[in-house]
Parts: sequence; structure tokens; C-alpha cells
Amino acid sequence: MRELTRAEEQIMQILWDIEKGFVKDVLEKMKTPKPAYNTVSTIIRILERKGFVKHNAYGKSHEYYPIVSKDEYRSFTIKNLLSGYFSGSFAKLASFFAKDEKLDIKEVEKIMNEVKDDVKDK
Repeated sequence: MRELTRAEEQIMQILWDIEKGFVKDVLEKMKTPKPAYNTVSTIIRILERKGFVKHNAYGKSHEYYPIVSKDEYRSFTIKNLLSGYFSGSFAKLASFFAKDEKLDIKEVEKIMNEVKDDVKDK
């Protein structure tokens, strides 16, 4: 899996939300100022080449749908973040957010308990 550009990720967020749609459907969900139709179409075709999206053809129209789930991409992104900036350490990541966001000890404990619960469930 490859990292997405900001524009690609924006379109994937919309496709994950609507589950499938035509370029016009994606464009309708975008915030103003909206990019040109051809720009969105080009980005979706790039996403298809990267293996994130497939389509059903209806004549000249194409209905696109994601084949990489939001959870799969989130996991990939977080693993890259951990390895690239925190030496693969979740503790360093949590420490960074605790300092940067000025979390109090109760918030940090809540995060750690959620992580422990998630690990137990697996």
C-alpha cells in the first residue's frame, strides 16, 4: 500500500463515506471552492491505478467504489507515523500527544485503558 496525497485522501474519505458513486457524486460532497470535474476524475483514476478504487462501467459512465477500507488505510498510516517519527514506539507517540495537547493524567490513563482493552479483545 502507498501513502495518499492530500487530494487523494480527501476523495477517498468521500468514497468511504458514500461507499460508491460517480465523479459527480464525489464532486457534490466536496467543499467550496470545488475543483473541476476533470481534476476529480483524474484523481479517482490515479486512485484506481494505485489499487484503492475500482469501478463498474455503465456505457461511458463509471461508478467508483473503494477496495481498500478506511480501517486498512488508517492502520497503514499509523504504522508509518509510528515508524517514521516515533521509532515504532506507541509510548513515544502517546507521550508526544500528552505533552503537545497538554493532556492531564486522567486523560492519559483513559487512553492507556482503551489500548489495554483493545489488546485484550484481539
